[in-house]
Amino acid sequence: MEDFITIVVRTIFFYFLILVIFRFMGKREIGELSILDLVVFIMIGELAVVAIERPNVRIFHAILPMVLLMFIQIILALISLKSKRFRDLVDGQPSIIINRGKIDEKAMRKQRYNFDDLMTQLREKDIRSIADVEFAILESSGSLSVIEKLKNSNEQQKQGDITVPLILDGTIEEENLKRINKTNLWLRQELKKKGYRDVKKISFCSYENGEFYIDLQDED
Repeated sequence: MEDFITIVVRTIFFYFLILVIFRFMGKREIGELSILDLVVFIMIGELAVVAIERPNVRIFHAILPMVLLMFIQIILALISLKSKRFRDLVDGQPSIIINRGKIDEKAMRKQRYNFDDLMTQLREKDIRSIADVEFAILESSGSLSVIEKLKNSNEQQKQGDITVPLILDGTIEEENLKRINKTNLWLRQELKKKGYRDVKKISFCSYENGEFYIDLQDED
């Protein structure tokens, strides 16, 4: 009976403890969890299960590694926030699977993403045919973002490209420049024309249909 009560009490305790820990680690949708988030969540869950199933384990010995994992995740999340290179290393980058209606099989092979995966995710978005898709981007979270072709012929003529990030956190995205057949020199010259001489001060810069969107980094 005593063990039963201990298990009930520990279950309730760790339930609320995990809620608090996850709250401190920030709000993320399940589908948007990074690899770091997923690993930490699994480890914390396993530690809680062990502590509940084994009443002889001192509760402090279970709480300590859980809190430690929480701080590790927060520190790595801060590093990820500051470093684009670290984000790419851990989370990877989005991949354009369908570009202007054409399937990029090279990108699919690189992501180990097959046609069954593609068709499944298209059906989940109520899209019956690949022919209806203008762009499909496989996000770093594994979800598929889809932009459908416009039905009206006049609208199709006006339909442009997708938004292409050219600068993230002060770093020029060379791969995205190649996608739009532009160079580093071209980008710097265009930015100078607009009065932006220091790329490092630009937090985000995108390019779509010949137009730039530029956001400067917040001043400390």
